[in-house]
Amino acid sequence: MSTRLSSPQDYAGLLDKYDTWMFDCDGVLWHGDRIIDGVVEVLEMLRSYNKKVIFVTNNATKSRKSYKGKFDHLGVQAHVSHRPKDEIYGSAYAAAVYLSSVIKLPKGKKVYVIGMSGLEEELHEEGIAHIGGSDPTDCTLAPFSLAGFILDPDVAAVVCGLDTQLNYTKYSKAFQYLTRNPDCLFIATNEDSTYPSADGLLPGAGSVSAPLRFALGKDPICTGKPSSTMLDCIKAKIDYDPERTIMVGDRLNTDILFGKNGGLATLLVLTGITAESDITGSNSSPIIPDFVTNSLGDLRTIRKSEK
Repeated sequence: MSTRLSSPQDYAGLLDKYDTWMFDCDGVLWHGDRIIDGVVEVLEMLRSYNKKVIFVTNNATKSRKSYKGKFDHLGVQAHVSHRPKDEIYGSAYAAAVYLSSVIKLPKGKKVYVIGMSGLEEELHEEGIAHIGGSDPTDCTLAPFSLAGFILDPDVAAVVCGLDTQLNYTKYSKAFQYLTRNPDCLFIATNEDSTYPSADGLLPGAGSVSAPLRFALGKDPICTGKPSSTMLDCIKAKIDYDPERTIMVGDRLNTDILFGKNGGLATLLVLTGITAESDITGSNSSPIIPDFVTNSLGDLRTIRKSEK
């Protein structure tokens, strides 16, 4: 059973127990381009107590560099000494690192992308050639014909992320690479079914990859939460003690499961996807967070109680 946090003492107890705080972004820190009330103050408070702060997002539409720009725009501090991107870890980055460092994609090989510029940027940073994605030739609603399609023999993987310019051409080309070349890898940046925008839920990256999964009859390799690939990326950069680390998120089957898979404590906030009935009702999820609070901003009561 989850512990429902409510008093300043409850929140102060978390502060004493955990030195490293990992945060999902969408639905936890902000909704679209609107910061959630109290978030900036809470993050500043955690830093004042010398807590490590890490941002772990499944959003693959932005690179870490672009995400840093969003943090700055919303007034959220995100940096590590002289390497400002090291506090931010995204599923696009995890996909690129998986290809470059785990699979060790040979030089000269390429990736076909269903996704946006953020994913392309992370692939480029890891030295991985790519086609598709934001290429105007593929961002078209013109009818697709196999008669005019030439298979690029150097494509060794298809990487699928959230794509707001999704179309039949991209699906068709990806399908050709994955079926004509049995060694071609099928990778999804994440499997989020929905995406919390400022004005409500939209289909997520998991929904984008779903048609390919159905057509192929197989699941992709997932590099975002709750996959351990994302945690491996963090471990390679930051030294932390899992027993003194807490994952804060709004989604049970990604954020909370990610924390549990990594041996971390978990805190569910109710400002995003998950409702309290999802963990307390008769049809509640088997994924149970350690702690629950309405909003990350609730932790401000620690400072208020100190005054």
